Amino acid sequence: MAHTIGLALDCHHPTELAEFWKLALGYEDEPPPPPFKTRAEWVAHYDDPDDDQDDGAWLHDPTGAGPRLFLQQVREPKTEKIRLHFDIRVSLEAPPEDRWATVWRKVSQLRAAGGRVVGEYPEHHVVMADPEGNEFCVC
Repeated sequence: MAHTIGLALDCHHPTELAEFWKLALGYEDEPPPPPFKTRAEWVAHYDDPDDDQDDGAWLHDPTGAGPRLFLQQVREPKTEKIRLHFDIRVSLEAPPEDRWATVWRKVSQLRAAGGRVVGEYPEHHVVMADPEGNEFCVC
């Protein structure tokens, strides 16, 4: 039996970074679990005195196909390349002659939202970094 997965991304400003990832992935804010009416209410219910986080963001794919994404606040800086990264596969449904242009349309959209290009592998993928420096690929 296959299991569903959720991903956690460490970052300094989860609420701000969530806006970038919602644009990148087409995700939405995930509602709090029942019976809670807000995320703040849910977080307060599980209050941990040793937890120094004061921000977090929960995102999900509105179609239910993709994994849940939790943006988790951490205090320490990012010092190295992350070992797991996202591949945002925007060109799969495009006709072969439009695939590279489709990739670059998404790259342009994400650059306007604060992402930056780290490397380009023509006709295959573009390596980018989000506003906090987390690497991912657009292909």
